[in-house]
Amino acid sequence: MRSDAVEPGLVREQLAALIDSEHRTLADLERLLHQEHEQLVRNDSAEALEAACNARQTRMGELLRVQDERRELLRMLGQSPDHIGLDAVLRDCDGDNQLRVRWQSCGEAAQRCRELNDRNSALVNARMKRVEGMLELLTGQQRPGPSVYGPQGQVASGSTSRFVAAEA
Repeated sequence: MRSDAVEPGLVREQLAALIDSEHRTLADLERLLHQEHEQLVRNDSAEALEAACNARQTRMGELLRVQDERRELLRMLGQSPDHIGLDAVLRDCDGDNQLRVRWQSCGEAAQRCRELNDRNSALVNARMKRVEGMLELLTGQQRPGPSVYGPQGQVASGSTSRFVAAEA
């Protein structure tokens, strides 16, 4: 921290407030991602899924706001606005390591949220592929697929192989 920096107690208060805000938002995001998964599994209405998506996006916006505030605090303290700068500030103002433990907890929560979001995305993508396959069967119109080689070495559309796979 710069020698003319703000009192460590005040910095600790500001940082604690930001970390607590991030922790609460991540916990809420994790809860929303679990709910979204349940909605996807139940095949809830498009409106319900859209509301879940909007709530998730709101939490993401809140996380970005907190991240911006944390970076600005680090810049004001003459530190780099990244984990290295945060580590330096924590060394100066977090003698009992309570903030560091809370910050690590935020990292763990963020990782869980990433995994839950990936799980939900995989489910959505699998459903979309299934619906596309059923639409191809019903309409007889196949989406152009990647070019593949046929038995005689000629270039053919890969959509035929997807059609066979959809019927199987």
